[in-house]
Parts: sequence; C-alpha cells; structure tokens
Amino acid sequence: MKIPQLEKKPELKSCHNVNWEDNYSWVHQSNILEVLRDSSKLVPQVRDYLEEENAYTEYHLKDTKDIQKQLFNEIKGRIKLDDESLPYKDTHYEYWTKTTTKGNYSIKLRKKIGTNEVEEIWDGDKEKEKLNTEYFGVGDLEVSYNDKYLGYSLDLKGSEYYTIYIRDISSNKLITEKIEETSGGITFSLDDKYIFYSKLDKFHRPRTIYRHKLGTSVKDDQLIFEEKSEAFTVGISLSADEKYFFISTSDHNTSEQYYFGVDEESPKPKLIKERKRGIIYSISSWDGYFYNHTNENAEDFKIDRCKDLLNQNWEEYIPAKNEVLIGGLAFLKDWMIRSETSNALGKLFIKDLKKNNKEEELIFTDEKVIVPGISLTQKDKNTDLVYLSYSSPKTPGRTYLYNLKTKDKKLVKEQEIPSGHNPDDYIVERLECPSHDGRMVPITITRHKKTKIDGSSNLLLYGYGSYGSSMSPSFSSTRLSLIDRDIIWVTAHIRGGMERGMKWWKEGKLLNKKNTFEDYIATAKYLIEKKYTSKGKIIGMGGSAGGLLMGAVVNQSPELFLGIIMAVPFVDSLTTNLDHSLPLTVGEFDEFGNAKDNKEHFDYIYSYAPYNNIKKMDYPH
Repeated sequence: MKIPQLEKKPELKSCHNVNWEDNYSWVHQSNILEVLRDSSKLVPQVRDYLEEENAYTEYHLKDTKDIQKQLFNEIKGRIKLDDESLPYKDTHYEYWTKTTTKGNYSIKLRKKIGTNEVEEIWDGDKEKEKLNTEYFGVGDLEVSYNDKYLGYSLDLKGSEYYTIYIRDISSNKLITEKIEETSGGITFSLDDKYIFYSKLDKFHRPRTIYRHKLGTSVKDDQLIFEEKSEAFTVGISLSADEKYFFISTSDHNTSEQYYFGVDEESPKPKLIKERKRGIIYSISSWDGYFYNHTNENAEDFKIDRCKDLLNQNWEEYIPAKNEVLIGGLAFLKDWMIRSETSNALGKLFIKDLKKNNKEEELIFTDEKVIVPGISLTQKDKNTDLVYLSYSSPKTPGRTYLYNLKTKDKKLVKEQEIPSGHNPDDYIVERLECPSHDGRMVPITITRHKKTKIDGSSNLLLYGYGSYGSSMSPSFSSTRLSLIDRDIIWVTAHIRGGMERGMKWWKEGKLLNKKNTFEDYIATAKYLIEKKYTSKGKIIGMGGSAGGLLMGAVVNQSPELFLGIIMAVPFVDSLTTNLDHSLPLTVGEFDEFGNAKDNKEHFDYIYSYAPYNNIKKMDYPH
C-alpha cells in the first residue's frame, strides 16, 4: 500500500528578512473556527488525505488486531465500571455520582439528609439518547442553592462551544432559554434568581461575564464584565465564606481580580489590585480576612492577608520559600489547610486556628513518591472531618475519613482493580539527573520488580514541560499493561513545569525554551548510562505542548529513540505563533514569545520549531 501523499503547493514565506518555503501551508483554513462547528467545511483534499492516512494505518496494523484486543480487555479489566463517589453533604441533601457497567456517562444522585430515599437527577446516557447526538461532551453540572434547579452545559459537536441549560429538578422541564456559545461554566447566585456565565468571542476566547435572570430572554442578559485585552480570559467564582463573587482575568503569566457582594442587586465589579506584567494573584475571603495567593515579591508564591479591600494593608501569612511552590488555602471553622510542591512532590499542611496557630505537615503513608489530596466532606465548615486521599505510581487511590483534631483515619474508599493488583510487585524510584547546565532534573521511575536493570529493557519516557504545568506521580492502571511487559515507565519533570517552583517554569519558556528539550534529552542519556535501557530502546511520549517537545527532541537526537508518540502535537509552532487570529496565540506570547513583532523571538522559535527543522535523516518510528 502506497504512503498517502498530501499535494505539495510551495509557498514562499518571509518574516524579519528571513525567507523559507512551506509546501503545505495551503491546508491552513482561514475559516478553521467554522470547521469546529461544521466539519463538512473542512477542505475536501485534507479530509481525503486524513482518511487515506487512517486506511494506511489500519492496513499496517492489521496483524496487531489480536494484541490490540488483548490490551483493550486488559485495560478494561482494571476499571471498576460499577462505581460510586463519596457523598458530599450540602445544606439539605447529600450528593454523589455513580457509573454503571452499561453506560458511558455518570449519573448524579442525591438523598435528603436523614433519609434513605435516593433520587436520580442526571443520567448522561439518557440525555445523550434523548438528544440523538453522536458527540456528547458535558461541561458543567451544578445544583442551585435551593436544591430546585440543575444547571448543565453540553458540547454536541466536539467544538468546545458549550450550551447552558437550566432544568427544574422535580418537573424535569427547562425553566429558561438555553444559552449558546459559552465556555461551559455555570455559577448560580445565592438567591437562585440568576446564573453567571462567560461567553466565547469570535476567536473562541471567554472574555465577558454575563448575568442571566432565570425565566427571561437571553437577549436581556446583563453584561457584568468585559476584558479588553485579547490575551486575557475570564472566569467567575464564589468566595470561601460565600460573601463575594470574584471575577478573575488572566493570561498564563499575569492576573487581575474584581469583586462584588453576593447581595448586590446590580453587580458592579470593583478592582482589587491592578495587573502588573508577570504578577499572578488570587484572592478569597474567610472569617473577616481576605487572603491573597501571589507571586509578587515572592517568586514561588506566598500568602498575604488583610481585613479590608478598600484600604488594603497586607500582612504576610504564609511566607515564600525558595524553589518550593506555595499552593492555595482551604478553610474549616477551626482549621486552615494548604498545599505546597517541592522537587516534584506535593505536601499538605494544616494549621489549628483556635488552639496555637501552629502548622504541621500531614503525613499518612510510608510511601515517599505520592500525590496527596484533600477535600471537604460537607458544606458546613463547623467540622473536624475531611476526606484525605493519596495515590502513587504503584498504589491505586485511597481515601480516608480523617479527623484533624484526633488524627484518627478510616479508609472509606479504595480504587478497586477488578482484575487484581499487588502494589508490592512494583518499584517506584525518584532520581535526579544533571541537565546540560548542571540543573538537576527530578525523574520518577516505575517498573516491575522482575524487570532487569542491565540495559536490555525498553522504556517509555513521558514529558510535557510547558505553561507551568507540573506532572504528578499519580497512579495509572493503563500503564500497567506496559510495565507488566518489562517496559519501564519514566516521567521526566523537566523545566517548563513548576515542579520546582516558578523558577523552574521561567527556565523553560520564552528564550529559555530549549532547556525543556535539553532536560529531556539529558534524562534519556542518564537512563541509558544507568542501564535502565539502551540507545534505540526508548519510546518518547508527549501530547500537545508535550508534542512540541517530542518534535524538537526527535529532530535533535533521533538516535536515542525506538519510536515517538506525538499526541495532538504542537509542531507547526512558528506558523501558529505568527498567526494572531488563532484562539490561543495571543495569550501565549509570554510562554513562547511573539515571533511576528520581535526578531529575537522569531529567530529563537525558528531555530527549534519542529516543522521548520525536519532534516533528511533516519527518524525513529
């Protein structure tokens, strides 16, 4: 079968006195956002080519049908299809979700506190069947404060344009007009007369907040806030003490917040702190104080507090630590809970607000490489009980009901692996390897205890390294199909994430972006040196911006790899960066640079952009 060929239509491009030829730029459609809404508008030649590619793949993988089926059944066998979440106690009801062996979507359930009568208020499979749609994406699912209304948002085309619906739970009837072209989020007012939502602009960016009065026409919706910068996107949330709504507007590196009281009849958002380039902050309120989680004068964040936003007099509450990422806060009546990340590992801390204000770390397992989590059991904050959870690369999720005062814990939920799983069969290691400039890169290794460390093993090396997104060492039942076959799974916590604080991010973006690639290549070489694998036995894997990473490293060091998995890869990064009409481009200038308006940025991106740096050489699979 012949390799599918997309027609070459050479176009000469030019920017900053640099000329280059692009054979395939013709596939970029000016109406690409319309294609998201209506796939029939895709250029026919491109559609034909994609279908030929699919047929080509199918042809060459036909002899793997049996192993594909075996792997699918293996993976499915590890998933408990019939499952329920832990309940959350609201004011009058307990709410939880469940999944079944028959359906693909979750069911939302509730029962009145003190009774045993269970009520089903949402079933995704029934909704999909009722709408008779092929694609069914659920955005948000919210219940009003009076427990009468269910708000939900749906994307029925895969376009990420969400339509909001509000339904009366008892009658199952819609009570207001549907609201189209939103980002999907639904926020009820405390009196349940209104919802707040963000609308998408023509470039698919949420830059406005509207208030909709239930039962009225959408055309009468009130514009509450509009962001003027094309680089910023907006959202709305409720404060921890339910006294204020906060509107947050931000790009990846700078933020700004506004607030208004929950009882304001005509909301007028008031600015808290004017935006400053590179400064991120997030405010919430609790028990007479406003708390500010910010990186201003604190590279890796700190938490300040003050009593009044009109006359702000901020005092330090949680100080900054070098290369330790200070996380946000959660409050109970007598307790403050917070998180932090250092060396790619998360930690939880609690502070007794009534006794001695002393802070201590929550340690509840002997495992060192874990992902800890904490969530509230109920809306009423007058409690000492929380859900405390953790997972690790070898241990499925475990959740405990934990008493913060007595430190008693009771296992209330454990991720069940129906086909069986023994954590003791696996070894998890945390190592560090030196990058090209001496910076030490954390790496998490998961392997079967029988796998030999003599260079004979294949190895999957996963990386991302952009937008400050940290890769956590969580449990994945899917990976076990590889690990059980002596394939070692390694996550490289490379620069561009925030596994070692903001500095780790800054050292992997803009004119430092190549550090991300160098860290990954250094990790691959280190794993070869330490006999975890050998040259030509590594599969590289990354998606989206991690696909940019894959494209760059395979152009630079193809000899290290057996193959590369590039999931929705961002590989034509120069073309994307030069096109300011695309939804994400303008908001990413502080991540990758602005090649169109800055020659230094152009030269740098051009030097590593995967599509522009393909060479005639032997590439891995």
